[in-house]
Amino acid sequence: MTIKDLSRKQIIVSINNDNKKNFMKESSSHVTNMNSTLKNIKSDVMVDFVQVNPRSIIIVTNKVASSLDLQTIENCVKNTNYINTERVNILRLPQSKSYLKIIGILYLQEDMLTSITLSVVEEIIKRNHIFNNVILVLKPHIIKISPKLDIAIIWVDIWNV
Repeated sequence: MTIKDLSRKQIIVSINNDNKKNFMKESSSHVTNMNSTLKNIKSDVMVDFVQVNPRSIIIVTNKVASSLDLQTIENCVKNTNYINTERVNILRLPQSKSYLKIIGILYLQEDMLTSITLSVVEEIIKRNHIFNNVILVLKPHIIKISPKLDIAIIWVDIWNV
């Protein structure tokens, strides 16, 4: 099953790469564990599968999860072996998808030899107050306006949560 964009039946788990790799090694057993825990609380929600996103893990369910379901799934994720629970953010449902276009960023770095990198863009975004309650779902897209200009446009796909 291929899903183009996130829906309300998907749960976003912001997680670092090490935790992501460890979690995905045994994703089928984690799905089984989450489903048995959800069944124990008499929930109608069942986890279908888990998929990896560049910034997170997406848990796909058969129905939209309630707050009790979210808390139950979060406990299952945090109780997983080999997971650093301090590096797992609260699970969230996507609220709305939007994008942001940032114009006027210099394309070349201070040394004038290397172009702007994703890490620099992410640092700029983290320092800006309008991104306080926003999770980056995909990597920002950096586009140079013209070969002769030193200006870039940055497209950011975001989910407001």
